[in-house]
Amino acid sequence: MASAEYAETVVIGAGQQGCGVAAALQELDREALVLERGEIGQAWAHERWDSMVVGSGNRSVRFPGWDYDGDDPGGAMPGPELARHLRRYAEERNLPVREHTTVRRVECRPGATARDDVRFRTHLATGGTVESRNLVAAVGGYAAPRTPGLASGIAPSVRQLHSRYYRNPAALPDGAVLVVGAGISGQQIADELVDAGREVYLSVGRHRAWPRRYRGRDLHEWLFTFPLYEDFVTHDADDGTHPSLLPGLPVCGVRGDLNLGTLAAKGVVLVGSVSAAERETLHLKDNVVPIAEASARSYRYVIDKIDTGIRQRGFVVPEQKPAPAVSMAHISPYADSLDLTRHHITTIIWCTGFGPDYRILPAAVLDDHGAPLQQQGTLGALPGLYYAGLPDGNSLASVAISACVENGRFIARQIHIDHITRSGSPEPVITP
Repeated sequence: MASAEYAETVVIGAGQQGCGVAAALQELDREALVLERGEIGQAWAHERWDSMVVGSGNRSVRFPGWDYDGDDPGGAMPGPELARHLRRYAEERNLPVREHTTVRRVECRPGATARDDVRFRTHLATGGTVESRNLVAAVGGYAAPRTPGLASGIAPSVRQLHSRYYRNPAALPDGAVLVVGAGISGQQIADELVDAGREVYLSVGRHRAWPRRYRGRDLHEWLFTFPLYEDFVTHDADDGTHPSLLPGLPVCGVRGDLNLGTLAAKGVVLVGSVSAAERETLHLKDNVVPIAEASARSYRYVIDKIDTGIRQRGFVVPEQKPAPAVSMAHISPYADSLDLTRHHITTIIWCTGFGPDYRILPAAVLDDHGAPLQQQGTLGALPGLYYAGLPDGNSLASVAISACVENGRFIARQIHIDHITRSGSPEPVITP
């Protein structure tokens, strides 16, 4: 075998999670090499629609040792701006990122023991190899776009694309647009399209709604104040969804509240979930009203939790009456089918989420679905294997942007403890 490069820790992916791990290791004087298939912040810069913004707001954009330092802390930056922040952060801290370096596969070294320097071999598309004691997969749980199989039954005259490939209204053919999925992507895209004067249909699905602001504060401030964050980032997988395929964070608007009520009031036509397709005809479930009512209940639940927290803590904050709510005034049942031709629908945008793509890892560390075998969303199935940005059980807290600080420092501490115990150093394993 040709000589291989060596790094104590290899990190795959230079998004906020991968850079967070590298920075946290740097804080503990541990070396790492970050491998990125594109450029730093690739997905934020190039793989989302033009107007997409960070739903959790600018204050959530923070990395180890760095908090948001812009002039609009209450705003919500677009994806390319977040990528620029991340790139500046990586450059200022001189993080060891190797861009445009695709990983072909990772090999677990056979017979490796706890004392060996080399437990993993990372094979690059260029033919090189990097050996390491530790491997951090920071590619997240949302790498591969998911489109339902029924899409193949739709007439080829209708243009279909996943939200990953949508950019702006002008890039779509003339005609009405069907957006499938009522998560944060589906609602933001439907909102942009109707504001651009397009006729828009939105096929609903389960989601949670919450207000952008309430009683003088951004919603995320209240979630962390009490704290209530975990109440709103969990998922009951009663629909068969695999834990690594959780839906996105609850939906909120940027210029104001964004929910099915506000979209319907703007003229977006709400239709049921798509259950089957026969060329120009889509068969729909009769669930528009039940889903809207469920999202309205989740919205009221948020309001009630915040009011209770304010009352129990005795905080002096302004009243907001009437309390915001999801209006049902413009929401009504829809028919059991949608004729694409009759309604001049020329485009379907599938906002149906993403799945994990860990095919570069050995099959032994993946489950039958191809998702990582892990504990606490971070620890892999082999010593020295870690994941940054995976859900922890049914909680999405660990995939949030700001979670890269906690995730990175947790992984860095584990790697630092491994070094101390293996070297026999008297240094304490507890780090600041």
